[in-house]
Amino acid sequence: MMMKRRQTLTLGLGAAAGLIMPAVAHAQNSVRNNVSSFSMQDWRDHFDTLGKATIVADTVSRALHFWSGDGSDYRIYPTSVPISDELTKRGYTEIVRKKVGPSWTPTPSQMERHPDWKPIPPGPENPLGTHAMYLSWPAYIIHGTHDTRKIGRRSSDGCIGLYNEMIAELYAVCPVGTQVRVI
Repeated sequence: MMMKRRQTLTLGLGAAAGLIMPAVAHAQNSVRNNVSSFSMQDWRDHFDTLGKATIVADTVSRALHFWSGDGSDYRIYPTSVPISDELTKRGYTEIVRKKVGPSWTPTPSQMERHPDWKPIPPGPENPLGTHAMYLSWPAYIIHGTHDTRKIGRRSSDGCIGLYNEMIAELYAVCPVGTQVRVI
C-alpha cells in the first residue's frame, strides 16, 4: 500500500512538472519590460579616488551605488529615475547640502507646465519624502519618497528617489562633499 502512494505521488508531481515546464520555458523566452536587476559598478571606473565618499547613480539599472571614503562600506539601493532623457542630467556633481524633513517647491519648468502647483511643507504629501541631499546642480536632489510605487521606475522630473528608510540610512553615512556621478 505504501508503494502505491509513493508511485501516485511521483506520477502526480511528474505530471505537474510537465504542466509547469512550458510556462517556465515561455518565461525565459519572453521580453522583460521591468528592470529588476542592477548592473554592477566599480567606483574606479568613474573616479580617481573615493574622496569623502562616492555615489554612482545608474539611471539605466535604476540603482544608486555608495562607497564610503575608506572603501570599507559599499551599499546599493533601488531608485526612481527621471521620466525622460530630456530631464536626466548626467555627469559629475557633489552633495552640497542635506536636510531632514525637506519642503518641496516646484521648479520653474514645472511651474510652466503646472501653474497651479504650490510648495509642499514636510509631511506625508511631500514628494521629497523624509530626507534630501542636494546636489551642486540646481533643482537636482537625491531624496526619499512616500510614493513607493515610483521606485524602480522612470517617474521623476530629474531627481533620484529612494525608499524613505533607505534614504535615511544613506543620509546617515553620506557626508556633504560626497562626489556623485549620474550615468
